[in-house]
Amino acid sequence: MVRTLTEADIARGVEKLTHLIREAHPGNDYALVGVRSRGDEVAERILAGLAEAGIKVPIGILDISLYRDDLAHLNSNPKLQGSELPFAVDGANVILVDDVLFTGRTVRAAIDALMDYGRPAKIELATLIDRGHRELPFTPNFVGIELQTRRLDYVDVKLKETDGADLVEVTENRD
Repeated sequence: MVRTLTEADIARGVEKLTHLIREAHPGNDYALVGVRSRGDEVAERILAGLAEAGIKVPIGILDISLYRDDLAHLNSNPKLQGSELPFAVDGANVILVDDVLFTGRTVRAAIDALMDYGRPAKIELATLIDRGHRELPFTPNFVGIELQTRRLDYVDVKLKETDGADLVEVTENRD
């Protein structure tokens, strides 16, 4: 069985993230850092929503390819795309943005990668979709969509910028 989230569902999730971030940070004392790939696209959408409200914050992109702990299990070599952090990470309040939070391993890798650029004053986590089933003790500060899944279900996020359409498909694993 496949469940689907639509473009409208994704838009509402991004809008919720933007609202929650604005509520927690009424000023512009933070920077958004999107995790490649698709977390950067979600961060860009949040940035656009903030701009509509007259809020300008710096944005960066973090490539965590070499920080993953599952490199040995991947079918191919990681595609390095590089990080772009056009602001000083030292002392910054950073909101890491990703598309899906699952085990927490991506967050761990992102924090490791970010620390190579400096020591932020604070790191918060925003995720478009929280699907649960953590293996590491990470809890997001901002969640757009809470999605109930089973541990072995597959969540496939597609976003216009990369995939040509906004769509989330959850395929249930019957094992």
